Amino acid sequence: MDFAQKNILLIGASSGIGLATATLLSGLGANLFTASRHRSPELQALNTTHFDYDATQAVGPALDGLPEVLHGVVYCPGSIKLRPFERIPVEDFQADFDLNVLGAVRVIQATIKRLKRAEGTASIVLFSTVAADTGMSFHASIATAKAAVEGLTRALAAEYAASGVRVNCIAPSLTNTPLAAALLSSPEKVEAGGKRHPLQRIGQPEDLAYTASFLLSDHSSFVTGQVLAVDGGMGKLK
Repeated sequence: MDFAQKNILLIGASSGIGLATATLLSGLGANLFTASRHRSPELQALNTTHFDYDATQAVGPALDGLPEVLHGVVYCPGSIKLRPFERIPVEDFQADFDLNVLGAVRVIQATIKRLKRAEGTASIVLFSTVAADTGMSFHASIATAKAAVEGLTRALAAEYAASGVRVNCIAPSLTNTPLAAALLSSPEKVEAGGKRHPLQRIGQPEDLAYTASFLLSDHSSFVTGQVLAVDGGMGKLK
């Protein structure tokens, strides 16, 4: 895949899946623009054009300096709060929805005109979770928010297909990222997590980065409105 001359914006690129995607795209020659609240040493080493941005806030002038044409936008911020439904305050539902759904809405509304200027097709990549399609205990808040992300994916894919902007979503399962650190805090937890997957391992950030790079590339130019499960078979296999 050749990303030379492609302007890609990654929101939430400091660690985990976002950092893995930025690292991969940098090696493929993309012109990267990244945005996050913090700039990790690993992200600094990539020498991207970076914007300080909190995804729960209005975009405003935070992304000033983006080029007039964007070829791709990846929205990586997410949350994991696993608790029994009766112990989840409504405020936590609101916070998950704001970060996962409204954050993506704010970024897309701020960049859609730039995406529509791209020659050929441009690509938006969002992230869901296996729990949005597969019922899992204690996942009520994040599953609700990510189900909305999947609905947003399909609605925007339909609305912008004629403009040449493709919109797709990736639905991972348990992945070895800082966000999931509490769930993977011991070798025993990692082993138990792996055994819940038909492929007998947990996900790695690179698994999602390769999928995101495919959806951003011209190789996926006939793919839009899809939710791609990258979940080790957890969502569909017994």
